[in-house]
Amino acid sequence: MYAADGKRYDKMKYNRCGKSGLKLPEVSFGLWHNFGDTAVYENMRQMCFTAFDNGITHFDLANNYGPAPGSAESNFGKILKEDLHPYRDELIISTKAGYTMWDGPYGDFGSRKYLIASLDQSLKRMGLEYVDIFYHHRMDKETPLEETMGALSQIVRSGKAIYAGLSNYDGETLHKACSILEELKCPFIINQNRYSIFDRTIEQNGLKEAAVEEGKGIIAFSPLAQGMLTDRYLKGIPSDSRVMTDGRFLKEGQLSEEKLMKIRALNEIAKERGESLARMALKWVLKDDVVTSVLVGASKPEQLVENIKVIESAGFTEEELQKIDEIVGLE
Repeated sequence: MYAADGKRYDKMKYNRCGKSGLKLPEVSFGLWHNFGDTAVYENMRQMCFTAFDNGITHFDLANNYGPAPGSAESNFGKILKEDLHPYRDELIISTKAGYTMWDGPYGDFGSRKYLIASLDQSLKRMGLEYVDIFYHHRMDKETPLEETMGALSQIVRSGKAIYAGLSNYDGETLHKACSILEELKCPFIINQNRYSIFDRTIEQNGLKEAAVEEGKGIIAFSPLAQGMLTDRYLKGIPSDSRVMTDGRFLKEGQLSEEKLMKIRALNEIAKERGESLARMALKWVLKDDVVTSVLVGASKPEQLVENIKVIESAGFTEEELQKIDEIVGLE
């Protein structure tokens, strides 16, 4: 029977999510890659235990995480029931709906029909009465924003979620959504978006600035750019890389010789800082206190332990930040 480490809160840092009362760990655990039916169940358990034992209280899922879609929630639900249930009130569990989950016209995007039905399915898979955060997973140009935001508000009022979140929105749409949700008195507190040294989209589409203006948190996914910002590709593409074995994620074309040169140059800065490239990349995402938490995935517990070390990293000098931008090609 699992018993959590009594010192689990001693080192982790917790940041307030925007202007809300909720705090999230600086490092959160995303269950996108390695919690599907193709993964080893005991390894999943050990990763969850390692995360929680090190102060990671936030576990992030979505309805379509797998493979197969739904299997990550089912597997996590089994771990909750068998091991983590006594600690439910210490956990932040989030899920999402927006991408295709089932056939037909009601299986994706942002209609009230889809969002409410999808969350009901997610709760059953995880064996939960509620999630802490429920996200709309992507913008939907076909469904009126008022309908999608109204569904999030209804879900929170029903008690099936405590907070609402938005994922993969841009700054302009975020402002509009905030206005609607504020009028509905819905506790919307967080945005989930891709953000890394290599991907500055939220700086370019206004999302980062809008989140600050609206007093909302940001949680960044893919902060290591699908593994490119680690030591894995410093010597080229290994034969067991996901580039070679799993076409769902990193594409071989993304690892050009020019990109590999940039990765190596960034690694030199990390060496000068006395840390791994991954640890520096995670710290970069957290550098200005706008991002509440970084979402990390893992294939083994040791990777989580290494990523958590970012809480010990020093801040950046202006010279370091400028060098990073020059390497990426922004200067």
